[in-house]
Amino acid sequence: MRGVFVTGTGTEVGKSVVSAVLARTAWTRGARVGVFKPAVSGLDDHRRLPEVWANAAELPDHALLRLASGSSQSDDEIAPYRYGPPVSPHLAAEIAAEPIDPARLRQAALQAARRSDLLVCEGVGGFLVPLRPDYLVRDLARELALPVVIAASPGLGTINHTLMTVEAVRAAGLEVAAVVLSRWPEAPSLLEVSNRDTIAKLGSVQVEMLPDLDLASPERWPALALPRPRPSLRAA
Repeated sequence: MRGVFVTGTGTEVGKSVVSAVLARTAWTRGARVGVFKPAVSGLDDHRRLPEVWANAAELPDHALLRLASGSSQSDDEIAPYRYGPPVSPHLAAEIAAEPIDPARLRQAALQAARRSDLLVCEGVGGFLVPLRPDYLVRDLARELALPVVIAASPGLGTINHTLMTVEAVRAAGLEVAAVVLSRWPEAPSLLEVSNRDTIAKLGSVQVEMLPDLDLASPERWPALALPRPRPSLRAA
């Protein structure tokens, strides 16, 4: 089994898109891809039925992962916890009076991995976001023991946020497979090029670029190289 854990330097940095492109790349190359996201919040913004969604850009994260991967997994299999308010999962769980159970997350991830050649696990927000007050995204990533891909923005401020995330991932004993700068412009500025090169040098990390994508046309998405094969999940 192989897999990858996708985290971000924060919210709205392209984590879902990076996860989807990784999943689609593997699927189009003939792999059976399992997808997993521990929790999804903000579903109040996605109350329309799937048949009336205008395009994939309007899909919630777990549905986009399913579309990209060609998976037939159910909502519960992909995202065991799903909440309406657009807040941190630990707060969403408190509001819903449904605490997140780490054992349930581990079991769901293991099941998705066992049925696939490759597991794409998308985290929630950044690496230190709490899934519950005593259990962070970092803790789940450590238990799954997958190489980590960090999604980041190319603009001002990204060097600090990205290098801090790189350090946090490595401090957790995990491999940083790559940093992916999402929404990379066709004509990058001097700042954006410098950010890319500085992150690669100071972080001693591979940096990939992903342009702004039309999520309604996955057949036109570029391929995103996967990290080299690694053992996937520790026994839970």
